[in-house]
Amino acid sequence: MKETYVLRFDERDVEVVDTLRSLGVPRKVSNMIAYLANVDEATSREIERGSDLRQPEVSIALRTLRKNRWVEERIAKSEGTGRPMKVYKLSMPIEDIIRYYEDIKVKEASKAMESIQKLKSLLTEVGSA
Repeated sequence: MKETYVLRFDERDVEVVDTLRSLGVPRKVSNMIAYLANVDEATSREIERGSDLRQPEVSIALRTLRKNRWVEERIAKSEGTGRPMKVYKLSMPIEDIIRYYEDIKVKEASKAMESIQKLKSLLTEVGSA
């Protein structure tokens, strides 16, 4: 049997996942982003083992990453016989992915501030009437 080495989450990675989740990123996607940000590339099996996700969760997270064009996949021949494996890597720098979530939160905060200003204006009009 061949010995393989799979990276596993450390405390910093768990904190990255928790911080992404605090921004509203689903757990599966947070784990996937955190894992792929730390490796050059990984197979689905390596992602499962290293990010504490089950195979169906990896597939769900990959769907989101594909939709946003954040992941590249390539086919790698498996050793010996069997199906070729898909290998995944982030297709853009992690900073760009973070910027995506930053933009969403800035827009949400701006919209909330507009609502607060409108509320203040409406209540000021009521008070002076």
